[in-house]
Amino acid sequence: MNALRIISYILVLIGAINWGLVGMMNFDFVALLFGEMTVLSRIIYSIIGIAAIILLLTTYRDVFYHENY
Repeated sequence: MNALRIISYILVLIGAINWGLVGMMNFDFVALLFGEMTVLSRIIYSIIGIAAIILLLTTYRDVFYHENY
């Protein structure tokens, strides 16, 4: 589970950097590498979105169901 969380964190970080580039400089790095809305770029966007959901759920679990010892 820890490896999944680390991979999800890295993918979400990459996605956040890409959206930052889009917002600040109108530069989409994923589109540059894989093409504008090609099947491969949609797969990349989907994987990053799934990673964000996984990170959200695992973080939610740790914050709200953390037992104090």
